Amino acid sequence: MKIIRSKSDLREVTRGWRTAGETVGVVPTMGALHEGHLSLVSAACERADRVIVTLFVNPKQFNNPEDLSKYPRTEESDARKLAPFGVDVLYVPDGAEIYPDGFATTISVSGVSDGLCGATRPGHFEGVATVVAKLLLQTDADLAFFGEKDFQQVQVVRRMVEDLDLRCEIVSCPTVREASGLALSSRNKRLDDAGRQKASAIHASLTEAARTILAGHDVSDVLKNTRDTLLDQGLGPIDYLELRRESDLAPAEDTRIPARLFVAIWLGDVRLIDNLSVAHAG
Repeated sequence: MKIIRSKSDLREVTRGWRTAGETVGVVPTMGALHEGHLSLVSAACERADRVIVTLFVNPKQFNNPEDLSKYPRTEESDARKLAPFGVDVLYVPDGAEIYPDGFATTISVSGVSDGLCGATRPGHFEGVATVVAKLLLQTDADLAFFGEKDFQQVQVVRRMVEDLDLRCEIVSCPTVREASGLALSSRNKRLDDAGRQKASAIHASLTEAARTILAGHDVSDVLKNTRDTLLDQGLGPIDYLELRRESDLAPAEDTRIPARLFVAIWLGDVRLIDNLSVAHAG
């Protein structure tokens, strides 16, 4: 696996792959890799001839400077975790490669970015869309792999790629969970054992809420009861707990079309997100 730090060096490599008629898959990450990221890498290796994993902690998607400063930087251990997969390139650009002096462009995706994390983290999805567009262009990717834990992010990126006529296909992959049901996240490293135990109530509560909605109970009542359950478990405050349509993330009042439950909740100073397809609650 080559470690490349400049877009010019990366393009020299991908040019050779293109000449050979090979497909390129990319897994964009901010590092601190866990089994969730590695499941995306595995999916990329299955579908693409060549695979690039990017590692860039993007300052433009953090609306809290303290959160940015606490984000783990673990390049060496990340490289070791990738070694068994046969990844071709670990692309680790610095800030100047992504946002050079005079950089003045921001990509804003309306609609699917409204509400949920878009409401509680102002500017977050502008930062996501901008950096993903840059990385897709710099890597010249045919396929890009994202986890469904960040389902709103997946939909924002899909909309951006379609609207800007980028030729990359966005591939979403299922959320990977701990045995307790807790969705894997780099932020989980900031939880102690007691915190992880408390956080396991998130998935359990979403699963029960989805089953109850499918049984025909009123959505607003189910959401209120689920909110109370989470708070009773020692979690909170809750940024949001909502049922949204999968296609466009508009608010949903029932499940006549595919819908998901979305939650963002605090545990101490750690913000955790998760979502669950109501149709897959069983």
